[in-house]
Amino acid sequence: MKQRISHITLLVNDYDEAIKFYIEKLNFELLEDTKLSEDKRWVLVAPTGAKECCLLFAKAVNGEQVASIGNQAGGRVFLFLYTDDFWRDYNRMLERNINFVRPPREEKYGVVAVFADLYGNLWDLLQPNEHNKGLK
Repeated sequence: MKQRISHITLLVNDYDEAIKFYIEKLNFELLEDTKLSEDKRWVLVAPTGAKECCLLFAKAVNGEQVASIGNQAGGRVFLFLYTDDFWRDYNRMLERNINFVRPPREEKYGVVAVFADLYGNLWDLLQPNEHNKGLK
């Protein structure tokens, strides 16, 4: 049996502002934007070239969901963006005014820095090293 994670839901305030941030700032691709009703859309984005797992934007519709925007992991790193060239992507993200909340550092598993998305969710930008092929 083969299984995989296909989509991860990310609560957003507004579909269009989330699309703009992820496309323009993080260089993601818009995979789908389908209107389901007057208030609901099926919006999928993913890093350029990555199709195995993507983000599904879900517009918050009640107080509990609104309160979770930007804090879906309780203040911990929520998502991990792997790269084959850390410094290329880190410098490009700095040029696009991405807020890095922890500077780059060498760890046993590779080079990593923590950034916040437009809502405050924390991400690792990570280039695994040769000792951690299982992470690649």
